[in-house]
Amino acid sequence: MLEYVFQNEWNPESISFLAWLTSPSDRIGPHIVEITSFLNFVMVWNEGISFGLFANDNAYQAVILSAISALICIGLIIWLVFTPSFGMAMSIGVIVGGALGNVLDRLRFGAVADFIDFHIMGWHYPSFNIADTAIVLGIAYLAFHTLFLSYPDNDSTNDK
Repeated sequence: MLEYVFQNEWNPESISFLAWLTSPSDRIGPHIVEITSFLNFVMVWNEGISFGLFANDNAYQAVILSAISALICIGLIIWLVFTPSFGMAMSIGVIVGGALGNVLDRLRFGAVADFIDFHIMGWHYPSFNIADTAIVLGIAYLAFHTLFLSYPDNDSTNDK
């Protein structure tokens, strides 16, 4: 099996969590672990947004993308506070959790660690991580709830 060596592990006695989180770190190199005939664990670093869009060598890109994600999270949290539906609240919470997970990766490593690789008959879906899965499932349920479980206000359709 593969052995991983983490060089800059967080040691609570030597460095604060915030300093550890925001300090540059060596990234784990590319590895592939075959799980099944259609699933691999790979190590891919996504420096851009979805599917690697806008990836470039800008030194401030990770901070800019993290700031944008954090602002979106703040907006979602405000929406969460005023959401009367438990289902919508859960989906918004899952979206925020996934987004913050990716923000932490960007601040720590300058990129998001994607490691799940589905493939079938030579076709590979772009690698993703658990935070991405949480965001997609949260958005899917939010859309489902909005389209099929939300009912229009009867007072607004009152024809007098």
